[in-house]
Amino acid sequence: MHRIALIAAILTVATAPVSAQEDDGKSLMEQGAELFFEGLRQEMEPALEDLRGLAEQFGPAMQSFIQEMGPALAEITAQVKDWSAYEAPEILPNGDIIIRKKPDQPQPQEILPEDQEEQKEEPQGATDI
Repeated sequence: MHRIALIAAILTVATAPVSAQEDDGKSLMEQGAELFFEGLRQEMEPALEDLRGLAEQFGPAMQSFIQEMGPALAEITAQVKDWSAYEAPEILPNGDIIIRKKPDQPQPQEILPEDQEEQKEEPQGATDI
């Protein structure tokens, strides 16, 4: 009887650490990835806080810029088919911004205003009333 009690006590003590370990179902790779990303988050936190501060500082100005310039930029984007055919924008001394076409690119055909097109279509001597 003493032997059975001793064996039962030894088995109980031996299995106690195994049952005390938490088994949350994660593999070593998952645990390693979690530790890696947690460390990365802690390292990046100061930089992300600085970026958040910059966004708060420039956010209202950018919204205003987009509201004012958005339609004009959309119009330019609709007119330009291939941005690679143009040089980088230049700011002239008077403040104008120009975008030159690259010299090796063909020049677009000149587009006539609507008034000039209508005059070309009408026979000479015709009068608008």
